[in-house]
Amino acid sequence: MARYRREILNAIEYDLSNARVGANNTHLRSLTKRSYGFHSPEALIAMATLTRGGACPALPQR
Repeated sequence: MARYRREILNAIEYDLSNARVGANNTHLRSLTKRSYGFHSPEALIAMATLTRGGACPALPQR
């Protein structure tokens, strides 16, 4: 604990965490596993953009 004292105090003082980055990485890893059957990497990129990138394309029915 003494070794990481400065990092711990900075995390508490500035309310910083890498939880959001870890969640993104986990989600993208699961998307990659689901995309093994796709024919091109563009499908994985599109799926990641839709789920994690905030893209909201117009749907044909609306």
